[in-house]
Amino acid sequence: MSETATQAESPTYKRVLLKVSGEALLGGREYGLDNATVKAIAEDVRDTVALGVQVCLVIGGGNIFRGVAGASAGMERAQADYMGMLATVMNALAMQNALERMGVQTRVQSAIEMSSICEPYIRRRAIRHMEKGRVVIFAAGTGNPFFTTDTAAALRAVEMGCEALLKGTQVDGIYSADPRKNPSAEFYTRLTYLEVLARDLQVMDAAAISVARENGLPIIVFNIHEPGAFREVMLGHGRFTTVKDD
Repeated sequence: MSETATQAESPTYKRVLLKVSGEALLGGREYGLDNATVKAIAEDVRDTVALGVQVCLVIGGGNIFRGVAGASAGMERAQADYMGMLATVMNALAMQNALERMGVQTRVQSAIEMSSICEPYIRRRAIRHMEKGRVVIFAAGTGNPFFTTDTAAALRAVEMGCEALLKGTQVDGIYSADPRKNPSAEFYTRLTYLEVLARDLQVMDAAAISVARENGLPIIVFNIHEPGAFREVMLGHGRFTTVKDD
């Protein structure tokens, strides 16, 4: 293989965090996990790791329980958020199972200690796992109520020294409106952090955007359901939106 071809297939980033919403695991279901969807995402993670990329993940829990929804139904917000954190642990274990069935060594680290089923979150241990080629899944958010898993993803990405935060969504990037509802919505190839906030594009919450901006962490938004999209984005291919300052 020529040097040019080799360079063309080199990943853009060497260490990244992938944020996947809990809803992304639903598939065609209204609640819970769709095994085929979990497997498809795991395959994409496996193929990305095969490029030599160090990968960690944060998975939301909205397919099982959303703290905000519980609070709006009358629950105490902190209690509802803790329940949501437990939902993220369930999703993390499901993804770990899918990855390890494919031969990918995986560790789950939880911000809330559950020593019988996963490791506690320890920053230096997590970094060492990734250096050894293991995928690390961070569960239970930040371990604190009132913070979303988007914010947890931005925080963990910075703590891990990741070069980018990837947000796998239901569409292929950031639009001026939901393209599934508004076919004329404008697609953005590149935005700054302040543009995302000023236009209220809601791809991630304001706290997550602020953490990324303060630390110069690029956010890349793509369609998690497009087969092989994670790997393709790592190679600079496909359709996606990049959020970073010029």
